[in-house]
Amino acid sequence: MNLVNTGQRAFVVATAKSLILACGVCLLAAAGGDQGARQTPAEAQQPEPSETASGQLIRVPLPIAGEADTRLKAMIGELLARWQGTSGRPTLILEFGGGDESARRASQFERALSLARYLAGEQLGRVRTVAYLTGPVQGHAVLPVLACEQIVAHPDAELGRAGLAEDALDPTVRSGYVEIAERRRTVPPAVVLGMLDPQLAVSRVHTQDGARFVLSDELAELQKQSAVRSVEQVVPAGQLGNFTGTELRLKFGLASHLVRDRLQLASALQLPGGVEEDPTLAAGRRAVRVDLSGPIRSDTVNWVERGIREKIEQEQVNFICLVIDSPGGSPEDSMRLATYLSGLDPSQVRTVAFVASAARADAALIALACDQLLMTDTAVLGGPGARRIHSRKSEALRTAVRELAKAKSVGWSLPAAMIDADLSVQRYQRPGTGEVRYFCEPELAEQEHPQDWRAAGEIETRNGLRGNAAVELRLARFNVADWEDLKRTYHFEGELGIVQRNWAHAVVEFLASPRIAGMLLFAAWFTLMIEFSTPGLGFAGFASAVCFVLFFWANFLHGTAGWLEIVLFATGVVCLVLEIFVLPGVGAFGVGGGLLIVASILLASQTFLIPSNAYEWSQLPGSLFLLVATGAGAFAALVIARRLVTDAPLFRRVSLETPDEQQREQIRCQEALVHWEYLVGKRGVTVTQLTPSGKARFGDARVDVISDGEVIPYGTDVVVVEVRGNEVLVRALEIG
Repeated sequence: MNLVNTGQRAFVVATAKSLILACGVCLLAAAGGDQGARQTPAEAQQPEPSETASGQLIRVPLPIAGEADTRLKAMIGELLARWQGTSGRPTLILEFGGGDESARRASQFERALSLARYLAGEQLGRVRTVAYLTGPVQGHAVLPVLACEQIVAHPDAELGRAGLAEDALDPTVRSGYVEIAERRRTVPPAVVLGMLDPQLAVSRVHTQDGARFVLSDELAELQKQSAVRSVEQVVPAGQLGNFTGTELRLKFGLASHLVRDRLQLASALQLPGGVEEDPTLAAGRRAVRVDLSGPIRSDTVNWVERGIREKIEQEQVNFICLVIDSPGGSPEDSMRLATYLSGLDPSQVRTVAFVASAARADAALIALACDQLLMTDTAVLGGPGARRIHSRKSEALRTAVRELAKAKSVGWSLPAAMIDADLSVQRYQRPGTGEVRYFCEPELAEQEHPQDWRAAGEIETRNGLRGNAAVELRLARFNVADWEDLKRTYHFEGELGIVQRNWAHAVVEFLASPRIAGMLLFAAWFTLMIEFSTPGLGFAGFASAVCFVLFFWANFLHGTAGWLEIVLFATGVVCLVLEIFVLPGVGAFGVGGGLLIVASILLASQTFLIPSNAYEWSQLPGSLFLLVATGAGAFAALVIARRLVTDAPLFRRVSLETPDEQQREQIRCQEALVHWEYLVGKRGVTVTQLTPSGKARFGDARVDVISDGEVIPYGTDVVVVEVRGNEVLVRALEIG
């Protein structure tokens, strides 16, 4: 009877082990996709992600000290309130990484444990928590990572050395780590203790039941039972366990995925809607609305960019809603605004674009540069617009779109197709994973394993995309009916403040426009030359100063000029003054001052110092042409003014008429005190040295004379060659 029972128990145990092994194989097969993807029990229970599922990302500041845990809890609590009533299991991504050695040591155990207990508590039971490691995470900052269900790491990230700041390990600290490790089991407790206590050695043992991590005392017990097939040392005694992202994933299977950016993160976590970061969490939304309608022009982009910048700097706005209804019209200016929007720190400012009617051609770039895009079902994104983009320009824009997409961690093929009708984009699937991406041939070739993707049909983008198609292709976040529906979506009450174009913006734009700026420079140089050609300081100098001030003031507020240009110009003027009045003839100050003034005007007419991309190189000839045309115009104006201005009826009334030859002779006679004309041709002798003025005697008369430039010694015979009023011009007689 006992033998039968023993055999039955052995059969049951063997059967149970077989079933467990079979379940494990099934779970590994279900993981699919990523070469080493590991599915935790929490992941196994979660439903398939919806087509618009997205992950909400929160950056965890390191070190975790002071009120850091309280602020993070408040942010997560606000997200939980937003997620109430939503279907499915939302994804919360906590981003860890960065900081120097002192910051890693400074995380406080109490604060880190408080946050870890919150993450592993019942409040977040229906939320999928993911720790995203982008850099070294050490010290007690390890605790919140252990409290997450899943770890995703950059290959170069690090996790470990939890006991970095502990000189002597306190039992309370040890029990806290064991508590979190036992509650989540994301990282085995033995490995966690190996990160915390340098006196412990951790090994991975392989038995007939599988592999597990054990401490040295448990290893000895297993070896006594002869159940160990192989032993691999993980953390030797005397060291704190520390693992790179590659080791966490590929060597020990503690991380579910390896990713290099947020685009790969969204793909790994099966989040078609991407990864979002909301800077308004726990800080309150300070939102404004910006209306961008009509054709895109340089002045339009300028005031929109300046208005947004002023709101951020002066009112600390953290939510910007850009309402777009535009056919495009200026690819360069659209790209400029798109670059500005994408460059805003997503942890400080959230940008949302709303397209109710159309964002055609290059206007689509502005919409896609925002953190989120919302459209009505019938709205149009991309396609033909107000200006046809030629193939040569589309190549340069495609390069710029790549940089923009990289900054936003999204693919670049579909955004580029919105402005390039010749770009063919296809739908690709990765067999075995269900992952869907959209590539053109160049972007497909850029993928790590392009042969893994299978084409599944071309996407028609030549006429743009309707709102529902944009959502399906994940260019737009979701569809809304109208502006009121958008406000309900983001829980806005009342109307948002509007960034409007006021009179100051209009004046600045008017003065900074290329035509008016050229006129200001023309007038400034024209009046400056007149001032230099007349003695003293007069109206021309004042007018020149006003024109230069207006030019630099407008460009300073316009955003193309800064203190560098102003300092260069002022230094150039000082150098010219030194050359003219203090150190004449040196030359260096004159040439250097002129070059500084030219450089200041050139830099003030563009937004960059040195061209670094195709767009900036294309703008440089325009700036040079403006400078050359201004100088040439000023020179031509001086020539024309010298010949024609004095004959104009208007100027006759306000200026002295230039006398003719007869009038000049009459003036000389009237101004003369004595008449020496009779001396012309007379000979005399110098009674003083002429240097070049002096005295000479003609008969009994001593007369003040002047030579024609040469020095004539005392007692030299001279002859009068000309009389000009009171001036008697003489020259020395040649002897013989």
